[in-house]
Amino acid sequence: MDYVVIIFFCGLSAGVVAKFRGNSFLLWFAIGFVLPLLGTIAALLYRRGNDVEQKECPECGAPVAVHDQVCMRCGHDIEWVWDDPATPATG
Repeated sequence: MDYVVIIFFCGLSAGVVAKFRGNSFLLWFAIGFVLPLLGTIAALLYRRGNDVEQKECPECGAPVAVHDQVCMRCGHDIEWVWDDPATPATG
């Protein structure tokens, strides 16, 4: 019974840390529940959800993260055109 309480609170700590950093609470709660201390450490080291560079969807104008290939609002397949000539577009 003590182990269940410990893994619940480890999952809770991972979820809270992830939520403060702008990521999914439920996903990180599950990760912290399955990997008790490693989940919280991973949530601390994972990138912030708010720090991702975003561009505007050419179809509907919604903000889309640059690592996404499809707009979540309209479903438009996006091929990013980079402003910097040193960064080649892959495709």
